[in-house]
Amino acid sequence: MRKKIGQWLSSRSFRFKLMVTSIICILIPGCFSLIMYNYLTQDAVKQQVISNSQESMLLVNNYVTNSLKYMLNVANLIQMDSELSSIVKRKATGQTYTGPNAEYEEFTDQSKIRNTIENITIGGEQCYVTIILSNGSYYSSYSVYDYNPIDMTREPWFAQLNQLYGFNSYWVGASPTVFISEKDKNPYQLSVVRTLREKEGFQIYGYVIVTIMENQMNQNFENLSDSQEFMILDSNNVIMSHNDVDQIGKPFRFATSNQTNKQISTQIVHGDNEDYLLTQEPLFTGWKLVSLTPYQTAINKIKSIFTNVITLQLISFIVFLLLLLYLLRTFTKPLVGLGKVAITVQKGNLDVRSRIRGGDEIGRLGYLFDQMLDRIHDMIEEISVTQTRKRKAELDMLQAQINPHFLFNVLNSIRMKVMFKGDKESAEMIGSLSKLLRMTINQDKGLITLHEEIEIVMDYTQLMNMRQKEKVLLQTDISANALLEKVPRFFLQPLIENALIHGLSQSGGVIRVKAWVEEDKLIVYVEDNGAGMDDSTLSKLQRRLAMSNEQEHPEMEKHKGFSSIGLSNVNERMRMTYGEDFEMKMESELGKGTRITMLIPCLEANE
Repeated sequence: MRKKIGQWLSSRSFRFKLMVTSIICILIPGCFSLIMYNYLTQDAVKQQVISNSQESMLLVNNYVTNSLKYMLNVANLIQMDSELSSIVKRKATGQTYTGPNAEYEEFTDQSKIRNTIENITIGGEQCYVTIILSNGSYYSSYSVYDYNPIDMTREPWFAQLNQLYGFNSYWVGASPTVFISEKDKNPYQLSVVRTLREKEGFQIYGYVIVTIMENQMNQNFENLSDSQEFMILDSNNVIMSHNDVDQIGKPFRFATSNQTNKQISTQIVHGDNEDYLLTQEPLFTGWKLVSLTPYQTAINKIKSIFTNVITLQLISFIVFLLLLLYLLRTFTKPLVGLGKVAITVQKGNLDVRSRIRGGDEIGRLGYLFDQMLDRIHDMIEEISVTQTRKRKAELDMLQAQINPHFLFNVLNSIRMKVMFKGDKESAEMIGSLSKLLRMTINQDKGLITLHEEIEIVMDYTQLMNMRQKEKVLLQTDISANALLEKVPRFFLQPLIENALIHGLSQSGGVIRVKAWVEEDKLIVYVEDNGAGMDDSTLSKLQRRLAMSNEQEHPEMEKHKGFSSIGLSNVNERMRMTYGEDFEMKMESELGKGTRITMLIPCLEANE
């Protein structure tokens, strides 16, 4: 079977095998990925549902905790207010006011207590504050007609307050609202109680009760998912706060764990008709915040997202597969055409051409294939001419092997003979000429050190002094840090030549060359004490330099001598090398000479 499949594939075209291979390589991992994706989705859905439920729990827990802590803060402020505590203690012990201002002092203390209670509750949630003293007197943030504070001492939980010390609090669960103004709209209330004790003896002299409406607590459950049900349970799993008022006071239908730590826990509980996702988190009051979500409802939305993702992936996969087949057919079409041309050539027809062109490998292959056919055709027709050219090329190659250094060796031999005869001046002239000729022929050395360039202009000046009657003095002042800076070859020689010919008019004079490095710039100036230029001539030269700077790619002339390279060409060459960072300045005064200053960027070794 395997052999038959191999024979069948070997008889197919390259395009067919490429398409089949591509489809197999895509289908197998694609199908495997979809199967694994579907398998792993189940755990991912469950984890995502649990994560969403716990995130909602954290959000609601922040609101609920803030409300409960607000009640504690109100109790703390009353308990820790030293002035209020002092007045309340005096009231609790039955201390009477004496003296001429007794009535005023009593009125002032009463006002301080009321103002303190009002100031504490201003700006926060609505709450009812009650202070009951051991002697039966009381203070409250509400009217006695709304509720008589003494009635709180008859509540069943009031007897348990004697066990509270310091900042320990007793949390009263959901109980029927006692305030007349709140009964109609808020059936239940929540309270926290603190005892006021003497520092010495721990004797109770009063109680602080802070009460809020249960409705203020269940408002924290609003604006959440309709399918998620939040509630607060006490330690006996009795509902104390719920969006549905009818549920308050009833036992919770599912068992919850009594956690000692403050971690969120989530579990799946089984109801009569469906499963629920139960998430709970303990509160610092000893109560529990619980959320209940139908499991199927919770996973439907996430499953819908995963289903849409899988559907989109399948559609994308099919579209991609069709696009891949189309592109493979398009890309391999030139190969099929090239194969047909090769078969035609094999039959002996050398005039056929593929005409396949392009920037990719197939296009280059078609072009090279056609070029090969053209070359074969030309070789067949011109074999004799090719042989003749081959012999001539071999002769030219032999002639080209003459070493140019032979010329330098001959010049050095002539210089040595002249020196032995005592003509040192002619020997120095030949030596300078040899150096200049060697530097001119050595085209590979585009950049040289500044001291090598200085040696070139010194040799050039020496040669020129031998040609003219009056000698020119070349003075150089090169700083040590500038000697090894890299510069283009022959960038100073044209400036020296201009100074000799135009500045000094081939007569005696002084040419000064000075160079130093300043702030990553090699500064070089060439100065002569010749005739100089008037303002109009100087302006004309400066405009010519400016025009050459505006040319983006100036074409450099190929000069064969040392005296034909103009000042503008040097400027163009330096700007081509250094770009806009290079700067050339020209100064001249009639009868005093000319100075040319160049600011050259210092090149690093790798540049």
